[in-house]
Amino acid sequence: MKKNIAVVMGGYSSEVEISLQSGHVVYNHLDKEKYHVYKVLILPQKWVVAIEGKEYPIDKNNFSFTINNQLILFDCVFNAIHGDPGENGSLLAYFDLINLKHTSAPFYQMALTFNKRDTLSIVRKYNIATATSVYINQGENFSVKNIITKVGLPCFVKPNNAGSSFGISKVYKEENMIAAIEKAFQEDREILIERFLDGTEVSVGVITYQGETIVLPITEIVSENDFFDYEAKYMGESQEITPARLNKTQEAKVKEIALKVYKVLGMKGFSRSEYILVNDEPHFLEMNTVPGMTEASILPQQAAHHGITLTELFGNAIEQALTI
Repeated sequence: MKKNIAVVMGGYSSEVEISLQSGHVVYNHLDKEKYHVYKVLILPQKWVVAIEGKEYPIDKNNFSFTINNQLILFDCVFNAIHGDPGENGSLLAYFDLINLKHTSAPFYQMALTFNKRDTLSIVRKYNIATATSVYINQGENFSVKNIITKVGLPCFVKPNNAGSSFGISKVYKEENMIAAIEKAFQEDREILIERFLDGTEVSVGVITYQGETIVLPITEIVSENDFFDYEAKYMGESQEITPARLNKTQEAKVKEIALKVYKVLGMKGFSRSEYILVNDEPHFLEMNTVPGMTEASILPQQAAHHGITLTELFGNAIEQALTI
């Protein structure tokens, strides 16, 4: 019997449009011979199933919906929501409460990895290199001079809990720091200010595939802009070179660290982490647990180089979730 699969997309953050793109690609590529697949929009004003231009409300008591007087219950959820509430653990905690299987890691791991500061604090305990950083809560006093003394210039100012490079600035001059901090606070009440690392940037997908944890081919990021910002990520203003132009020693080191980070953080399912190689030493930046899933997104590119099609990639995530 075919399983009922909900592909949840949308969300409550600035990443809603990106999530909708990912969700539609997942919906289009899941095997319809094997699954009954439904698009589920999770938005601030509504939770609905979208079918042929019509919307059917989700019953939040058990995440079901009714169509033609028939109650539809889901066997599994494919999580394609970037940001809140899909990537920060909130929605996954709800699914756990109602005993509904999903393709993401447990809600605690999702919440942890969405918080850049807390993730960095853990990986540092395992001797994984990171950039020097300063953390600020909205409303607390801070000294720009003290921040610069610690992290130097240039530096990055970024929201602590956000993705897709929303709210990030690269600051070169002391007089520009306040504006960058205010920009980051528009996205989040917590911000992170990090030392600029001058080196090769790479992105590494680590996934659970057919019961094993595998490291996908590494992607080198060469941005045409000042850094890998929103335009570079989504508007073609960067080169994403897979496999990355690394020597064998560098490649082995990055893969070793990426696998270690995945295991240290207790991850399952999808992940894509960013690193900067400085003097051949990978410095961990952050982990994305709901990476982009379009044909042009980095992790699907990496999967393709590994010989995994989108149908196989997405179907595997469902099958892994159903066996847990």
